[in-house]
Amino acid sequence: MSIAPDPVLMEVEDGIATITLNRPDRLNAITRDMIVLVRSLVDAAAGDDGVRVMLLTGAGRGFCAGQDLSERDPRGRQEPFDLEAIQKELYHPILNAITSTPKPVVARVNGVAAGAGSGLALACDIVIAGQSAKFIQSFAKVGLSVDAGGGMALYRGLGLPRAKAALMLAETLTADEAAQLGLIWKSVPDVALDAEANALAGRLAATPRHALASIKAAMSAAATAPGLAHYLDQEATLQGIAGSHPDYAEGVLSFLEKRKPDFS
Repeated sequence: MSIAPDPVLMEVEDGIATITLNRPDRLNAITRDMIVLVRSLVDAAAGDDGVRVMLLTGAGRGFCAGQDLSERDPRGRQEPFDLEAIQKELYHPILNAITSTPKPVVARVNGVAAGAGSGLALACDIVIAGQSAKFIQSFAKVGLSVDAGGGMALYRGLGLPRAKAALMLAETLTADEAAQLGLIWKSVPDVALDAEANALAGRLAATPRHALASIKAAMSAAATAPGLAHYLDQEATLQGIAGSHPDYAEGVLSFLEKRKPDFS
């Protein structure tokens, strides 16, 4: 009797928690059990003082092909699936967990990132993708709108005209196109993806965590503030908190003394 592998894996090394979607035979398509496990692992990494950075990726040839539609088979059902309830129960918690943790979350996108898989990747703070990666907005092809936070991510990254067209036309954006348009941070050759993503995570792990948390909070405030005055108040508060932390004094002192800083 064979035992199915865990659908999501987590490994912690050198302050980096690598969370891997692990259904490579299905291009890591999302099931209910899988998304619940991703949420629990993100929460565990967020609460672990030894973790400074999270790195989300997919096993095999793809990052995530989106919702596993075998769980949405309408045959034999009297009522349609309540997708609103499913979004609120399963997807909203993981998106909120990624965006609300003060720790940086990096998406290493290999291969396809479709539908909810694209939304999951774009919810991360920094997205680095191999050049063969594709961000596919496939909702319209199955008669849907948009979910998993994808609408906001596309609007912020592409602007309204491009975001609407991408969704209405069920467009596919290559990694290079996504980087050029500002949807993701960077596209790199496939052979360099692992090394570049690991170097990025290592660089973040070596950066003062309070600074990264403040920057993440400031960018969240910039995206949601009703106006400049409101944002400036929040920005000043965050900078005040950062400035009172010992890391700031050490950063300034190391600069003046021309040495490598020794952050807490």
